[in-house]
Amino acid sequence: MTTMKAVGLFRYLPTTDSESLIDLEIKKPKPEGRDLLVRVQAISVNPVDTKVRKPKERVEEIPKILGWDVAGVVEETGPECSLFSIGDPVYYAGSITRQGANSEYHLVDEQIVGHKPQTLSFAEAAALPLTSLTAWEALFDRLNIPEKGNEGTKLLIIGAAGGVGSIAIQLAKWAGMTVIGTSSRKESSHWVKERGADYVINHYEEFVPQLKQLGFDNVDYILCLNRTEMHWENMALAIKPQGKICSIYETDEKLNLYPLFNKSVTFVWELMFTRPMFGTPDMIKQHQILNRIAEMIDSHIIETTLNEVISPINAENLRKAHAKLEEGKTIGKIVLEGF
Repeated sequence: MTTMKAVGLFRYLPTTDSESLIDLEIKKPKPEGRDLLVRVQAISVNPVDTKVRKPKERVEEIPKILGWDVAGVVEETGPECSLFSIGDPVYYAGSITRQGANSEYHLVDEQIVGHKPQTLSFAEAAALPLTSLTAWEALFDRLNIPEKGNEGTKLLIIGAAGGVGSIAIQLAKWAGMTVIGTSSRKESSHWVKERGADYVINHYEEFVPQLKQLGFDNVDYILCLNRTEMHWENMALAIKPQGKICSIYETDEKLNLYPLFNKSVTFVWELMFTRPMFGTPDMIKQHQILNRIAEMIDSHIIETTLNEVISPINAENLRKAHAKLEEGKTIGKIVLEGF
């Protein structure tokens, strides 16, 4: 049996416990159907990793592998593959319903894989897939913002300094929008402005008075990337009549939709994993989006949001990365490179 290195878990524990993520030797998988076998070069961490890993009673018989941001090289192709060849550099986020990519080799359906941007290193590319897909789908699929012709249209991005916000700012500016990002610290505000936001407000203060100071009564669209229930009232007040709100942040609290009623406001969720999770007929759109993002990167329209590289990929370093994410102050993306 051919084996490979991986980082995974059997028990769901806090990062302070050395058993929360452990170094493993597991069987190297074989691609079937439309699967690619990818030799992993770099991975990125996302809040979803910490949410899956967070303490709970369940114990796994087969180790659970996390990781949903990858850049690597196609090692083998399944018999039904047609989009990629052996040796192709690729990047992708994968599916939450399958094993993650914190391993030397990883299986992924080619329909949700993109060709890696040619001008980026593997580490720079690994910072992009999950956040780029989330930002693109939120703006252009869920909020139905046109890709062009949005001059004078205002977008408020809550939690703009994180991975998704860092890409969403750039995509919205490319689409011609006026972008207002929120942050609460000097360094995160600086990062948001560097990514191209026109204005920055504080998400711990009321939105409308801050918007009025900028000369705006309301905004056309809101993209919420942090604590939906915490910002709900502020969003309802700041959105214009017939405006649209999208959130990527799930909540256990019941949301009162009534404040949106008089304004006929649309509220919609975005989960990047929906297409691969349900095998939707348009699942291949993620392949297309990632290829669009790669073209925009190589044309210098947008840039990677990588902010820190840790090496090598092992349990100790992944525990450190998870702990940083759980502090809730991460700016841009953390990437791990090389086994």
